[in-house]
Amino acid sequence: MRENNKIPLEGEHTANVYAYNVRISTKNSVEVCNFIRNKNLTKAKTQLQKVLKFKQVIPLKRYKKDQPHRPGKIAAGSFPIKTTKEFLNILNTLEANASQKNLDTKNLVIFHALANKGPQNWHTGRHRRRRVKSTHIELKVKENKND
Repeated sequence: MRENNKIPLEGEHTANVYAYNVRISTKNSVEVCNFIRNKNLTKAKTQLQKVLKFKQVIPLKRYKKDQPHRPGKIAAGSFPIKTTKEFLNILNTLEANASQKNLDTKNLVIFHALANKGPQNWHTGRHRRRRVKSTHIELKVKENKND
């Protein structure tokens, strides 16, 4: 049954990372997850570094209200800098987890990328009635055996 769905079991040739209560936008995180899903890990990291240099755009598929169109084949797009920096840190942690499990880090494919809304805490201090953004992120990679 697992071979038909092409979903690997948890223990075999996979590595994962969970980041809880990350102070970034959930909407931008969903778009970045859709951007890096089913990509090679090194390719995803290089593309996110291009986003930090304003060379490549994250295409907006779901949360695109009032966003401008970008040149090329992308309709709406943006440069979520804070979200991209956090995702690069998480991808580096994921690569370290994979190397700890003795996986080949050059042949890793991100097969699961998920961003959920975290708890809504209040800002501290004098200014009340303001919420803090919080997101839970879950990423999983597997070894690509097509070589």
